Amino acid sequence: MQLEIDLEDWPKGDGPDDFWEALVGDCAKAIGEVASELTNARLHTSVLFTSDEEVHTLNREWRDRDKPTNVLSFPMLTRDELLELGPDGPPAMLGDIALAYGTCAREAAEKGIALNHHAAHLIIHGLLHLAGFDHVHSDEEAEAMEHLEIAALAKMGIGDPYGDRSINDKTS
Repeated sequence: MQLEIDLEDWPKGDGPDDFWEALVGDCAKAIGEVASELTNARLHTSVLFTSDEEVHTLNREWRDRDKPTNVLSFPMLTRDELLELGPDGPPAMLGDIALAYGTCAREAAEKGIALNHHAAHLIIHGLLHLAGFDHVHSDEEAEAMEHLEIAALAKMGIGDPYGDRSINDKTS
């Protein structure tokens, strides 16, 4: 998957200037290990690190929800289109993800976790939405999505964001 990262209104990381870009790359690699459909080299995804105000505006304009949120996903392919996408051909836009700094930072502080760990969870969550996964329509879909999130985060050395329970210990 090809990634385009735009960093506005987020602080530089504690490390090199490409801290957040590297995090997105790590997330894409980890999610590809648990959802192989996201490893197609034709896929292109953009990730915008921006302000609460910008995400609020996007949420209002594109989802008719006049409130801020932590992450938004805008898929460009259906699940079936993604699964049918072969390795040869022109680039295919998977979709866009936008993360709101203030909300993400506040949530991380409330949870007592590092901002980069919370951002990684939200990026992986967003990538799964772009791949056609959802958590709204049924408990089974929510459980499947959580399972993939936990597995991908574990590959990055990040604990279960839903309570540090192992995947095998999860119950419906």
